Amino acid sequence: MPELPEVETMVRGIRPHVAGRVITRVERCRCRYRPIDVTPSMRQIARRATGRTIVEVARRAKRILLKLDSGDCFAIEPRMTGLMLVDAAPDRSHLRIRWRLDDGNDLWFWDRRGLGTLRLYTPDEYEAALGPDRLGPEPLDMSTADWKQRLTGRSREIKVALLDQKLVAGIGNLYAAEILHAARIDPRRRTEGLSGREIGRIAARAIEILNEAIRYEGSTLSDGTYRNAINGEGRYQNEHRVYGRAGQPCGSCGKATIVRIVQAQRATFYCPKCQR
Repeated sequence: MPELPEVETMVRGIRPHVAGRVITRVERCRCRYRPIDVTPSMRQIARRATGRTIVEVARRAKRILLKLDSGDCFAIEPRMTGLMLVDAAPDRSHLRIRWRLDDGNDLWFWDRRGLGTLRLYTPDEYEAALGPDRLGPEPLDMSTADWKQRLTGRSREIKVALLDQKLVAGIGNLYAAEILHAARIDPRRRTEGLSGREIGRIAARAIEILNEAIRYEGSTLSDGTYRNAINGEGRYQNEHRVYGRAGQPCGSCGKATIVRIVQAQRATFYCPKCQR
C-alpha cells in the first residue's frame, strides 16, 4: 500500500490544483522522524525546480509524476504510508516536502513511516529508472495477448508473478489477491500451467478490479493511513472479497471460508471453493 488505484487517485486529486502552476519554492519540511530518501540534494532540487511550470501530473506504476517544462520530472513513491495532499494533512508532524505554487497554494508530501522516496530525474535518468527496461507495462493498458507474452516462459506461482514490477507495473499484494479471486484462479497455480482462457480472465479481471477501485478512490485499511488528496478515505475496502478476510465467509460464494497463506513472505487470501 498504496498500490495502483491509490496512487492514481492521488494523481487525479492533485492534478486540477497543480497542473499548469509554477513552482515558486520547494523545500524539505522540518520533521523529527526518520527522513525520507531524496535524490539529488534538496539544494539541487530547489535550483532545478524553482520557477518551473508543472506541465503534466501523471502516474507510473506506484509513483506520482510531476513533469516540468524543463524536461525534468519529479517521481514520488509513497511506499507504505506516503500521501500527496493539497489539503490538511492527517497531522503536520509527518509532513516531508512542500511545493509552494504561484497561486499561493501548497502541494505536500506526507509520510508517517518515512519509507517514501522523492526523485528529480532528467529525461535520461527517468528512462533508466522507470522505462520499459526497468518496469513492465501498465495493467490497464495490457491485452490478453500482452499477458500471454509476459507470462510465457516463466515458472512461478501466479500470485508471486503479479507482484513482479518488471512483469507488470503497479499491482501489489491487495489487488493481486482480489484479481485472482475474481478470475477464479488459485494463487498457487504455476504460470506455465495456465490456459489461454485463464490468462484471459486474469487480463479482464485486472482491468475491472483496478478501474473499480479507482472509482471508489482506493482502499483505506484498518490502520486508516491511506487518504486521498483532500484527506478523505477511500471506499473500496468495503468491496474486498478476500483480502484481509481470513476466517470469514467468502464474499462471492458465501459458503467457503477465506484462507490465508504466505507466498514470497507476503500474506495471500483466497477462497478454496471459488479458486480451485
